[in-house]
Amino acid sequence: MEIKLLDLQRQYKKIKHKIEPLVKSVMESQVFINGPLVKEFEEKFAQFCGAKYAVGCSSGTDALLMSLMAYGLGPGDEIITTPFTFFATVEVILRVGATPVFVDIDEKTFNIDTSKVEACVTEKTKAIMPVHIFGQCCNMDDIMAIATKHDLKVIEDAAQAVGATWNNKRTGSMADAGCFSFFPSKNLGGFGDGGIVTTGTKELYNKLLTMRQHGIEAGKPYFHSCIGGNFRLDALQAAVLTIKLDHIEEWQAMRRENAAFYDSYLTKVVTPLRAPNAYHVFNQYVIKSSQRNKLKEKMDEKKVGTAIYYPYPIHLQPCVAKLGYTRGDLPVCEKVCEEVLALPIYPELARWEQKKIISLVEAKNDV
Repeated sequence: MEIKLLDLQRQYKKIKHKIEPLVKSVMESQVFINGPLVKEFEEKFAQFCGAKYAVGCSSGTDALLMSLMAYGLGPGDEIITTPFTFFATVEVILRVGATPVFVDIDEKTFNIDTSKVEACVTEKTKAIMPVHIFGQCCNMDDIMAIATKHDLKVIEDAAQAVGATWNNKRTGSMADAGCFSFFPSKNLGGFGDGGIVTTGTKELYNKLLTMRQHGIEAGKPYFHSCIGGNFRLDALQAAVLTIKLDHIEEWQAMRRENAAFYDSYLTKVVTPLRAPNAYHVFNQYVIKSSQRNKLKEKMDEKKVGTAIYYPYPIHLQPCVAKLGYTRGDLPVCEKVCEEVLALPIYPELARWEQKKIISLVEAKNDV
C-alpha cells in the first residue's frame, strides 16, 4: 500500500464542513480581491505571530520580493543568506538586482551558521535574510545582534516555519519583516498560492499595502506613488487560511509527536536536531544518510513517499555562476545536499505507516 509524503485529502476531510460554507459565502458575495476576509485573516495572523501588522500577498516568493522592494534594495547592495534553501530566497535577491552573499550552514540544524555571518559583512551589506529551514528557527539572537551592530535590515524567510519559535518568540515577530508561504504543502497551506508579510512598523506596513496593488496609494485610484506589482491575496485563500489557522497548533503538536516517534526508533540514520532555544514545527522531517540515494531508491520501490530537500547547493546552480562560487567554497552545505532525505511527517500520518517507514530505514542494507 502506498504511503504518501503528504496526504492533504486526509486533512481536508476533517475540516471540509467548516471550509465549504465559507468558500460558498465568498462565491455568493463575488468579492474575490482584498475585502473583509483578507483583512480578517491578516489581523488574525499578525496576532498569532505576535506582530503588529500583516499584509497578505500572492505567494511566499512575492512576500520576499515585496519586502526587498519596500526597503529599496537593489543594484550595488549585498544581502547575506543561506545556500541551503528553496531557490525563491535567492531568486528575489537577484530579481531586484542585489547580490546574494552565501554563508555556510550548521550541519546539525541545516540553518545558516551564525558564527560565520559577521565575517561576510561589508560596506555594501544592507540586509540579512535568514531562512528557518524545515520549520526550525535560526539563532535569531545572533542575527539581530549583528544586524543592530552594522545597521542592517533583517528579513525572515519563514516560508516553512509558521508558528516556530526562538526563545519563545514566534517567526514573523523578531525581525524587520517576516515572510511566509501558504503553498498547499506548507504546515499552513491554502488551496493555491498565497503568502503574507508581517512587520512591527507602520511605515513598512503602509508601504506594503501600496506596493501589493501596483503602487496605488489608498484613496487615490490610479495614482501610483511607487513601483509595486499585482501581489494581492485572494479572498478565497484568506477564507481557507482563516479556518486552518485555528488548527495550526494542534497540527504542529501532531507533527512533533510523529517526529518524536521517528527519533525513538531510527538508529541507522542521523535524525533532526532540535536546537535548545527553538520550537521545531517540522514542516519536513529530514534525516541524513551517507547512503541516501540507495535508501531513496528502496523507499520508491516500496511506494513510500520521500523527497530530497535539496539536492543541489544554490551557490553551484548554473544560473548563479556569475557570482563566482566554486565547489568547496561552502563544504557543509555541499555535503548535506548529498545526504538529506525527507520522510512523511504530516499530522494525519498513521502510526502503522510510520512503523513501516522505520522498518524500511532500519533494514540491513547498509543505509
